[in-house]
Amino acid sequence: MLHIDYYFATISPFTYIAGTRLEEIAAKHGASIHYKPLDVASLFGRTGGLPPKQRHESRQAYRLQEMRRQAAKAGVPINLSPMFWPTNPAPSSYAIIAAQSAGGGDLGALVHGLTRACWADEKNIAEDEVIRAALVAAGFDAGLVDQGMLAGAETYAANLEEAVSRGVFGAPFYIVGEERFWGQDRLDDLDLHLSGTL
Repeated sequence: MLHIDYYFATISPFTYIAGTRLEEIAAKHGASIHYKPLDVASLFGRTGGLPPKQRHESRQAYRLQEMRRQAAKAGVPINLSPMFWPTNPAPSSYAIIAAQSAGGGDLGALVHGLTRACWADEKNIAEDEVIRAALVAAGFDAGLVDQGMLAGAETYAANLEEAVSRGVFGAPFYIVGEERFWGQDRLDDLDLHLSGTL
């Protein structure tokens, strides 16, 4: 069976812009997905990148243009300067890890719900009530926000180490076997790869 390892950050605008296209592509090809939320700021530091606010002003300006254009192409609303960004991504990431372990809901919808809360709905995804609402909307138990914190922290840290060792340097990032795809704008390439044509 085909398998996709999905490395992402809940505060990444490009993870949000990806929507649920990954899940649609995986379903089309009968592929499984392992969701691996990570600390993208630490990932940048470990792999030679810089957080957006530390980049040269020309890079910051281009990033905003790309966010606007890519969101328009994807048909999703976006606030280029959200009220609660950056925020602590760990609580929402722990909830995703707990939800993946528990099962019973839609993980793609959960990831998209949390990222949309940040980038379109002006909500702080570090707050328990925001995470609970996203869990419920995706078919999970709201109580997961209070469960498995230690396991969540351990997995979150392990995801970062694994990502660095596998050549991940940004988010979202998709790996199938030895093939790596960086960015939501490479989902078409991932689709072609899974079909055997790329």
